[in-house]
Amino acid sequence: MVVNGEPDSEPGLGDRRDPPTTLQGWRRFVDAEPASFELLPEVQWAALNPAERIAYDEARIDYHSEMVIVATSIVRQVTQQGRLLTMLNRRESSARRGLIVSGAWTTGKSTALKQLGRTHELMVRQRFPGQDRIPVVYVTTPPKGSPRKLAAEFARFLGLPPVKPRFNTTDIADAVCQVLIEARCDLVLVDEIHNLNLATAAGEDMSDHLKYFTEHLPATFVYAGINVERNGLFTGVRGKQIAGRCVLIKTAAFPYRTEWKSLIATLEGALRLHRHEPGTLTRLDRYLHKRTGGMIGSLSHLVRAAALTAIDTGAEAITRELLDGTPVDYAAESDSQGAA
Repeated sequence: MVVNGEPDSEPGLGDRRDPPTTLQGWRRFVDAEPASFELLPEVQWAALNPAERIAYDEARIDYHSEMVIVATSIVRQVTQQGRLLTMLNRRESSARRGLIVSGAWTTGKSTALKQLGRTHELMVRQRFPGQDRIPVVYVTTPPKGSPRKLAAEFARFLGLPPVKPRFNTTDIADAVCQVLIEARCDLVLVDEIHNLNLATAAGEDMSDHLKYFTEHLPATFVYAGINVERNGLFTGVRGKQIAGRCVLIKTAAFPYRTEWKSLIATLEGALRLHRHEPGTLTRLDRYLHKRTGGMIGSLSHLVRAAALTAIDTGAEAITRELLDGTPVDYAAESDSQGAA
């Protein structure tokens, strides 16, 4: 990255790409400073030799590949509700309340989940400075999973020794719970919860095992998944138990209103291009809504991809023509063509 015009000694932001589903990766995610970059003045930029120009552009590519996390209303709502539940559950010994974030693809569920975890961990560190705690665990629900695979995800996050065939599920779960209780974990984030299918025996078993964790860990559990309320998570006795203990927050495409325009303005303000005309994207707000279907994930992809193309081609600006030639995900493209 280039900050104030100084290239990073190790471009590529490799440490930022470590998965947050491991303790080391999660801590790097929490500790990472927001992406920042200062453009060189025009005279200095023009005077760069070829090697310096390559290094400068590579650093800008790193920056735009990450850019900014936009604090959408969903991110704020999930963070506020999650924090409230952790406080409500602080002295609860059973039947702790949880939170489910549910919605369509690319509507910001995982981003909101991780921002809640990051906010909580930073607050815990401030409250208990110098203590070696693990306040937050972030795991994903394994597809076509089993209780053993789910327990292994928790063990993998903690960096526990590899699960041996002779270890039964309860042994793994008990080891995980022991470590997390000692480490004062009080927030567990479970992403991709739509992989838990209560219509199957394996899904029922995994649900029971997840309930085992909720009963043995003094922590607030927050889940995120694709349209979980429509995919059977709340059906049957197990589903009713989940529904009776969890608050549901729904995510969706952003309507063409003030917040959508604000999201575009935030993304445009984060661009670091030498020839981009400020206000270009905000004037294209309706076009961008049509192209992306109002999906924040699709919008972020389109703007960042266009910025990378502008750097790579030397155009140094995002235009309507450049956006037209920049593909987005198939779902957004299909919706856009259907609305045409």
